[in-house]
Amino acid sequence: MAWLSLKVLLVGVSFLGCLYPLVDFFFSGETRGQKPNFVIILADDMGWGDLGTNWAETKDTVNLDKMAAEGMRFVDFHAAASTCSPSRASLLTGRLGLRNGVTHNFAVTSVGGLPLNETTLAEVLREAGYITGMIGKWHLGHHSSYHPNFRGFDYYFGIPYSHDMGCTDTPGYNHPPCPACPRGDRPPRSPERDCHTDVALPLYENLNIVEQPVNLSGLAQKYAEKATQFIQRASTSRRPFLLYVGLAHMHVPFTRTPLAAGPQDGTPYASGLREMDSLVGHIKDRVDRTAKENTFLWFTGDNGPWAQKCELAGSVGPFTGLWQAQQGGSPAKQTTWEGGHRVPAVAYWPGRVPINVTSTALLSVLDIFPTVVALAGAGLPPDRRFDGLDASNVLFGRSQTGHRPHGNFESRAVSPQQWGSWTVRSPTDCPSGALQGLLHHRWSQSL
Repeated sequence: MAWLSLKVLLVGVSFLGCLYPLVDFFFSGETRGQKPNFVIILADDMGWGDLGTNWAETKDTVNLDKMAAEGMRFVDFHAAASTCSPSRASLLTGRLGLRNGVTHNFAVTSVGGLPLNETTLAEVLREAGYITGMIGKWHLGHHSSYHPNFRGFDYYFGIPYSHDMGCTDTPGYNHPPCPACPRGDRPPRSPERDCHTDVALPLYENLNIVEQPVNLSGLAQKYAEKATQFIQRASTSRRPFLLYVGLAHMHVPFTRTPLAAGPQDGTPYASGLREMDSLVGHIKDRVDRTAKENTFLWFTGDNGPWAQKCELAGSVGPFTGLWQAQQGGSPAKQTTWEGGHRVPAVAYWPGRVPINVTSTALLSVLDIFPTVVALAGAGLPPDRRFDGLDASNVLFGRSQTGHRPHGNFESRAVSPQQWGSWTVRSPTDCPSGALQGLLHHRWSQSL
C-alpha cells in the first residue's frame, strides 16, 4: 500500500499547508432584501428520456416529475457540449468552449483548468452579496487557483472530477468492471483501459481531503446532507445564496444506497436513477421548508447518456440517431447528434414560474448564466461576449421564444420543402457565396 499512499500524498499535498488561505464557511448578518436565491442542479450523463414526464417508459423520477408538475418543463433544452468539462465550463461562464478555452475534458493529471481570465457565475454573484456554495463534481481543474474555492465558491464539498477517475474500495457497477484499490504492497492487476487504479478517489471539503478513497455507497447521502445544511445555514444568515450541485448521477459507476426508494429489484441504472431522484427531492424539500417563495431551482443535465456503457447508459428518448446507429456509431454523449446534447430541464419557483407548463422554447445551458445574473440584479462582465440569453420571459410565461434556430446541412441536391415550421433549401436556392443547405425558420409559425 506504500506506493499508493505516496501517490495519494502527491495529489493531496497541493491543497494543504501554506499554499492557500484558510477558507471558512462563514455567514454574516446582512439583510437579504428581495434578491432571490438560486439552486442549480446538474445531472451527469442523464438522457432526455430518463425524465418520466419526457418519456412514458421511465417510471423512476417521481420527485422530478412532481417538480415539473409544480413548475416548467423544457423539451427543447440543450447542453453547450456533449461531454463533461466543456459543458460545465459553459454553464459557469455563459460562453462556448471556443471562447472560454475548455474544449476537452480535464484528466486527473491535468495541471490546469478553466482559464483564470474567465469570470464564473459564482464570482459575479459573490460580488453582488451572495453566499456561494458548490456540492459535487467540479471537473474544471483541481490544482492551485483552479480549485472551486478560488473560482468564486465560498464553500465546496465534492469530488474534483468524475467519480470513475480514481480507485475506491467500493467500485460499484461499471462496464467494463473496474477493480477496487489494491491492498497491501501488491501492485494492481492489469486494469481495463478506462479504469484508474494509480490514485485513490479523493473527497474534498473546501481545501482538505476528508475521505480517500471515497466510499461511493455513501456519497449520495453525504451530498444530500451537505446541500441541505448549506441551504439551511444560508437561509438563517438572511443573505441570498447560490448553490450549484454537480451530481455524480447518472455517470458510472453505480451503487445502491438507502436514498434510492422503490423496488429492490431492477437494473443498476434504474436504481441509480431513483437514488438521484431522491437526492433532488431532499434538496427541493429543504428549499420548500426554508425559502420556498424566494428560491429559483433549475435542474438540467451536462450531456446525453454514455451509450458505450450499454445497459448502464440512459435513454435518449426518441432522439435515437437512426442513421448514425445503423453505421455502428453512437447518437449520444461525445457526439453532436441530438441525443448527445438535448437534455432534460425543469424550472421551479413557486409564485414566479407558472405551474405545469411545458415550454418548447429553444434554450441552452448557456442561458443559465445571463438569466441568473439578470434575476440577481447583477451585471454581466463587460469585457467579453456571451453566447447565452436572458430567458426570464420564457421562465415567467411571457414568451415561448428562445434562441433563433440556425444550422447547415450536408450539401446535396434537394428541392425546397416544408419540414414542420422550417423550410429546407438546397444549395441551388442560395445566392453565390451563401452557406449551402441553410435551414430557414418561418417566423410566421410557432416553434
